[in-house]
Amino acid sequence: MSDKPVSLIPTPQGYADWLADLKNRIHNAQQRATLAVNRELVGLYWQIGRDILARQAEQGWGAKVIDRLAHDLRAAFPDMKGFSRANLMYMRAFAEAWPDFAIVQQAVGQLPWGHNLVLLSKLKEPAERLAYAHAAIEHGWSRNVLNIHIETRLLERTGKAITNFEQRLPAPQSDLAIESLKDPYRFDFLGLGVQAQEREIEGALVQHVTEFLLELGAGFAFVGRQVLLDVGGDEFFIDLLFYHLKLRCYVVIELKAGKFKPEHLGQLGFYLTAVDEQVKHADDSPTIGLLLCKGKNKVVAEYALRNTTQPLGVAEYQLVESLPAELQTSLPSIEQIERELGRLSGE
Repeated sequence: MSDKPVSLIPTPQGYADWLADLKNRIHNAQQRATLAVNRELVGLYWQIGRDILARQAEQGWGAKVIDRLAHDLRAAFPDMKGFSRANLMYMRAFAEAWPDFAIVQQAVGQLPWGHNLVLLSKLKEPAERLAYAHAAIEHGWSRNVLNIHIETRLLERTGKAITNFEQRLPAPQSDLAIESLKDPYRFDFLGLGVQAQEREIEGALVQHVTEFLLELGAGFAFVGRQVLLDVGGDEFFIDLLFYHLKLRCYVVIELKAGKFKPEHLGQLGFYLTAVDEQVKHADDSPTIGLLLCKGKNKVVAEYALRNTTQPLGVAEYQLVESLPAELQTSLPSIEQIERELGRLSGE
């Protein structure tokens, strides 16, 4: 092939749009091809697992047959991975977990084999596995993200926040808004004890914004911390401001280090009004608010939300438990660590 530079003609009118369309079609074709290959592989693994189950049940073959099968398949297909004894055992478990091949074709077959291993090893109930499989497909979760969401019981917490969205938002948006919030939120990635104050939690959340966004869920985009609002010459500061890409609206999040009190909603509602007046674009949906507190009385929260006219939600957050006192006293302080680091660096 010649390395001679290609002489390019001037870009004709409409060429850029055509090229963009071609790139999109090629990308979509690549994705379809990858999905097709994956479905075939997962389907093959299911069939192998089903055959192992059937022969063990009907002909009394013991577990040792899997050792023999692994040896023979690797000898027959030396360039093909996936025929280890461990993986054959997973194929058997996979077929046992999903006796109906239609589910494999329609749901879990769209996930890579590694995702299916996570579902098999982390979850016991078929309904739970299927729910997390559908969520992984919908949101494009990686294997690690799927594992994290299962460990933190994401789906069991989703849609559990106490809100008035059903009464204050139109039906399509209210359903999505309800499913966009959860209860409780888990902030154990911050490494803060239960006595942490609001500003300390807020600062740590911003420092760990990637993990925070993962915990918030799909659609949230971080706008800012301590966002200034000038109302009639008085200054007010929103703890955390987000924009939700699916809801097409701003989300104001306020943190309270103590138990929920009805008066907290008055302050949050004021912030929603200010954001709607000063920040919200005409095409945006109404701003919603989420009050995160350390604890709440469910009935009190429901009563407080009932007469508010703005879309608000209340949920709890969880931090790690504080260290025992004897361990706290034996650990160095931040100042001691900084001094030691400075000494080691020769400062």
